[in-house]
Amino acid sequence: MTEEGTHKTTERNGGEELRVGLVFAVLIFLLLFLIFLNARVGNVRFSTEQTIAVLLHRIGETGDSAYNIIWRIRAPRVLMAALLGGALALSGFLLQTFFDNPIAGPFVLGISSGAKMAVVLVMLLCLGRGIPVPSTGMILAAFLGALFSMGILLLIAQRVRRMSALLVAGIMIGYICSAITDFLVNFADDSEIVSIHSWSRGSFSGTSWEQVTAASVLTVLTVLFVFLLSKPIGALQLGESYARSVGVNVLRMRMLLILLSSLLSACVTAFAGPVSFVGIAVPFLVKAALGTARPILAVPAVFLGGAVFCAACDLVARLACAPMELDISTVTSLFGAPVVIFMLIFRRRGDQI
Repeated sequence: MTEEGTHKTTERNGGEELRVGLVFAVLIFLLLFLIFLNARVGNVRFSTEQTIAVLLHRIGETGDSAYNIIWRIRAPRVLMAALLGGALALSGFLLQTFFDNPIAGPFVLGISSGAKMAVVLVMLLCLGRGIPVPSTGMILAAFLGALFSMGILLLIAQRVRRMSALLVAGIMIGYICSAITDFLVNFADDSEIVSIHSWSRGSFSGTSWEQVTAASVLTVLTVLFVFLLSKPIGALQLGESYARSVGVNVLRMRMLLILLSSLLSACVTAFAGPVSFVGIAVPFLVKAALGTARPILAVPAVFLGGAVFCAACDLVARLACAPMELDISTVTSLFGAPVVIFMLIFRRRGDQI
């Protein structure tokens, strides 16, 4: 390579590093700012000094309104929104890698609907007998429901090769699971219907620190495991033949992608109910900002992007019609659906996404 070529390559690499660094810096700043803003504003607003004191030093007493509202209500809620938003975005990224299509996502493919169906079934069985449903039970039920939907979709994929037809099949699976869920609810008591309806609306309200702890352990461990798989995932992005040539067990890797994406999606459904469009819109926006889909960069960036997106959407859900709250899926659909439409327009033009 000539000296001029080497110089251009160095400049290009330096520009990419600057771009990636800027994207991560912006995402981290936005996340911290949104955590602070979510804790500060609402039906009751607090000063900047009060908010910082409570968040950083937990200054206040049990009877203090600022302490109770900021630390016990708003802080766990925004942290849960960030955790689950990141999990849902990363689940979408893994599914897009598996299907090699940017339109694939847990909501579109019916995975979220399958998880919802299983959780509703468990709630009906337990609530009818006066048995409380623990967080682990909700997660396990959602995980099995997500695997059920994914299993059906994979069986269809053996017969249907066109991605457009497979996406339609995923949407139909989602409708079937939703119909079964509605059918099951008809047999519930009034008190059970209230609990199921409250959960199925999709919301981060009522989050406790115990729930944040449970969600963070599961989510962080899963995200770390996905990050450790960055190299084989990157090889899979370049095609199955290339992945095999570098020693990747393609079948095992695809099974891991299914299990990890289902686990992340199940965690979101168990704690917050169904949340739409995050798994499609966020990976597209983050990869476009980074200028690359390399997993070693995309995995943490997509997680941060999902955290920022859901923290912002939850803020809108709380404030847009205050004192009433909007469903979180209403807000995520409002901002996420236009991104999906934009993606479809570019694909119809023949551009790569």
